[in-house]
Amino acid sequence: MNPRQTLRNMANTMKMARKPDRDEYSQHLRLVLLGIAGVGAIGFTIQFVFSVITFGR
Repeated sequence: MNPRQTLRNMANTMKMARKPDRDEYSQHLRLVLLGIAGVGAIGFTIQFVFSVITFGR
């Protein structure tokens, strides 16, 4: 890719970017924390099930 075009694309992206307001930030934070909690719950459940299975042997 052309380096000049890449820099132009980067500059255009920075011009369009804006700082999120408080409500948008809190919504994104809530979604990220919910995703982390969901992945953690799935991992805990899998680990618990396998620990129960291996303890029964």
